[in-house]
Amino acid sequence: MKTRIAATAGDDKALEIYKKLLDITQVTALSFSGDRLLYYDGAIQNDNFADTDFLKMSQKGKDLGQKMYNALSYALGFCQKAVLIGSDCPTITKEIIEEAFNGLDNQDVVIGPSKDGGYYLIGMKNAEWELFNNINWSTEEVLKATLNNAQKINKSVKLLTELTDIDTEKDWNDYLKKNNPK
Repeated sequence: MKTRIAATAGDDKALEIYKKLLDITQVTALSFSGDRLLYYDGAIQNDNFADTDFLKMSQKGKDLGQKMYNALSYALGFCQKAVLIGSDCPTITKEIIEEAFNGLDNQDVVIGPSKDGGYYLIGMKNAEWELFNNINWSTEEVLKATLNNAQKINKSVKLLTELTDIDTEKDWNDYLKKNNPK
């Protein structure tokens, strides 16, 4: 559930929004023809993500950086490139995901920046723990810190289109206004 949404909208509404975001993410992921891994925070749930469409895994790590590194590291154990997307960016498209994979042909890392200073997507060819190290997650400095880390370890970065992710009830309402005109 989205805790920052729950703070203003309540738990039930936050859960409803979270489920809608998951549904949108599922549709986008299914439009992409590559292998799809689905990571759960905690135990793997019975949900509407078909086992035939997604390899389901539990996240491993103490913070978001460790969880992302471990997910990418696992995927790169059997793929040449891996792209990680969150479930809180409903405007991500199949084309953006394809651009990320294609960008890895010429760059070490691809990042889809979000307007709040974080990112909705990160991809790479080699799992690099240093990219995720010493970052204060859920702050407006996440993208900047990640780019600084990439520079320190001499990794080239391609930035994708900046999008808005959904962190608050206002973000969700703004998304609905733009994408569900009456």
